[in-house]
Formats: sequence, structure tokens, C-alpha cells
Amino acid sequence: GTGTFGRVLLVRLRSTSPHAQPGVQQHFAMKVLRKTEVVRLRQVTHVQAERFILSRIQHPFIVDLYATFSDPFNVYMLLSYVPGGELFSHLRRAGRFTPDVTRFYLAGIVLALRYLHSYNIIYRDLKPENLLLDHRGYLRIADFGFSKIVDDRTWTLCGTPEYLAPEIIQSSGHGKAVDWWACGILTYEMLVGYPPFFDDNPFGIYEKILRGKIHWPKEMDHRSKDLIKGFLNPDRSKRLGNLRGGADDVLIHDWFRGVDWVALERGEIRAPLIPVVTSSADTRNFTNLPLPDPSDLPGLIPSLAGRLHEIPDSTGDLFANF
Repeated sequence: GTGTFGRVLLVRLRSTSPHAQPGVQQHFAMKVLRKTEVVRLRQVTHVQAERFILSRIQHPFIVDLYATFSDPFNVYMLLSYVPGGELFSHLRRAGRFTPDVTRFYLAGIVLALRYLHSYNIIYRDLKPENLLLDHRGYLRIADFGFSKIVDDRTWTLCGTPEYLAPEIIQSSGHGKAVDWWACGILTYEMLVGYPPFFDDNPFGIYEKILRGKIHWPKEMDHRSKDLIKGFLNPDRSKRLGNLRGGADDVLIHDWFRGVDWVALERGEIRAPLIPVVTSSADTRNFTNLPLPDPSDLPGLIPSLAGRLHEIPDSTGDLFANF
């Protein structure tokens, strides 16, 4: 995949690696970020936060970070390769999901957010493009570029326009409640096929979010509507997930009745959609892009890596801890 200032590559352990043993994971996702672009776009703090947070958490519904390193040109993050593709692709293919399918995916997200929030981590970028399906059909949350450890509130404007909570748009300070707002947007999008607030330009989206008028399809059941309304309460002090009971209020909501939360976290429930995956290196569920020029990735090319000490790093010590 490719992004604003980097890309993600499928990589594997070399057969000569001491780690390349039977039963050991062979394939990984390598996130490569160009240092000069990270600096130019003023994303150094976000990249550092992503590395710091991923290196300290572990949850079955969140991608794993195995290692980080750098060279004079790039920083590299070695992550879980999740071969089932983006939830975004599966949702677009299906048009929309049934309440039962939506419930399975949302339940996993709720458990992951409860875990993150217990460490005062806000995610801030929940959307179908950042949710990956593993070979079993379970979700893994990826891309922690906007995540942050927050004791109280933060004021940075970041995220995807359709998913921004009112308090982010109004720059009134925000915290964990923004993730529950995003859950409401995501739930609506999975059930209906598109987000509740959309427009041709971001400012139009912001106006609609602040206006708060939602079109409810006639076929949407009462329990689904009640859950979404709870998440999309513009008053964060009354928002589901941000009340006195925290995430536990979400778990006991009537919409989740019948969910075996322990079995789900253990991976004992059959997923509603099992992606076609024939090997740990299967890429059929992703868009194949041309490989980058090897000279752009000297840290991954043995013949070039030996000369890296001769090349000055124009970003100085900004990425020293990689």
C-alpha cells in the first residue's frame, strides 16, 4: 500500500536468517516512511508516538510491532502482515453489512478500544480503511499514526473528516470520547453503506457534523438506531462509552445482547466472512502496486546497506530512537 509519506511492503525473512525456522512467522508488513517527507509534513511527533505506543501494547485485535530501524533516508516498522484485506474493500463489495455481521466487527473494535483506553491511549483514526481482516476473518486495527497517550485532553486537529467528533472540529479539547463517536460513524457506515455525514469538501462535512442531522433509513431497527445515537451524542459527557461505566456501558448495551465477549477475545467464534487466503504471503485481498526502486530502500538491500554509514542523515537526531 501507499500513503502520504510512505508505503507498506510485504517482506519475508531470508532463508539464511537465524530467525527463519519452521513454525516461526515468515512474512511481515514493512512500513517505510521517508524521513524528509515526515519532517516536511510536520509528522515527526506522530511517527514517534506510533512507534512508542505500538511497542508497548499487545492485543489480539491490534497489529503487532516486531521491530523498528532506520537508515539515512527512511524509518522502518516491521508489523504483522494481515492478509485478509481492508474492511473497507469487503464493505464496498457487500454494499452494506447485516446487523449480525456489523455486531461481530464492532464487538472486536470495542474490546480493542477498551484495552487502549485503559492505558490512556486514544486511537483517533477509526475507519474501514484502517481495519484489516486476518485469515480467520477477525479484525485487527492498524495505522497508529494519530494515536496519542492523553491523561485529560488534547487539541490537535487530526483524523478523517467524516469521522471527526464535534469537539475536534470546534478545537475545544478532546479525549477518549472521540473514539466512541467514531464507533457511531463506523456502525452507521457498516449498516447503511456510507457514513452519516458526507459532502464534496471537508468544510461541508464539518458543517453537517456540527448540525447533527442524521438520515435514518426506514429499515434500520430500533436497537441499532439507539446504539448509534448513544455514540453520536454531541455532548461528550453523555456519550455512550464516555459515561461513568466507560467501555463496560457499551458491552452491556442491548444491541450487543448475546455476544460472548470472552469467546470473542479468545478467537473462538466463527467470523461471518472468511477471506480467501491460501498462504501467509497471499496478497490477493490488496491492490498490487509496483515495487519501489531498490535505491529508495537502502536499509532493505544488503548490497546498499553496507555503505549507509557513508551517507549523512539530513534529519539529524530526530529519529535517533528508531
